[in-house]
Amino acid sequence: MFDFLQGYDVLGAFWMTVKLTAISAVGSLVWGTLLAGMRVSPVPLMRGFGTAYVNIVRNIPLTVIIVFNSLGLADIFGVTLGASDFKVQGFRLAVLGFIAYTSAFVCEALRSGINTVPLGQAEAARAIGLSFGQTLRLIVLPQAFRSVIGPLANVLIALTKNTTVAAAIGVAEAAALMKTMIENEAQTLLIGAVFAFGFVVLTLPTGLIFGWLAKRLAVKR
Repeated sequence: MFDFLQGYDVLGAFWMTVKLTAISAVGSLVWGTLLAGMRVSPVPLMRGFGTAYVNIVRNIPLTVIIVFNSLGLADIFGVTLGASDFKVQGFRLAVLGFIAYTSAFVCEALRSGINTVPLGQAEAARAIGLSFGQTLRLIVLPQAFRSVIGPLANVLIALTKNTTVAAAIGVAEAAALMKTMIENEAQTLLIGAVFAFGFVVLTLPTGLIFGWLAKRLAVKR
């Protein structure tokens, strides 16, 4: 029944999806946290940059960002991110695009968590001499992260599904292989079912684990 899978590296394609998701998730968390700090910064220039970045990037289709990285950064400006191989270059440019896009959503999730921290805690931190950066790092962000584990899980699941856009620039992940198999085989429904099941396997445990963490680490007020 599944003879059509022979000759295709399905596990390898999903492993590429996992790598895209994992690296992009880490980068998005770092850049998104910095953006969130800018959004609540007392410095107008930083606050304006963070606000403009989030509002602009969230309203640009992900496909446009990914294709721009390939055609714009690589072909026009010669940005290869240190890669000489075309496949490696495509992978790195895709990761850069996912980080740029997903970090805007991470930022907004974190900012909502920051807003749940009582203002009195920040005022108390300033009263004992802590700077804005110290207050954010030591008091506000730890509580904010615990408050938004659920929303961050949704962002991660969305990122996993969004990795299919990388097929637009030739990255050999799951969606790219599925397109090739549909073109070569006469088993469209079965192929679709196999890849749909694969994405369920990747995303369902994420939701369950983060849901458990959200309940266990919830901030008691």
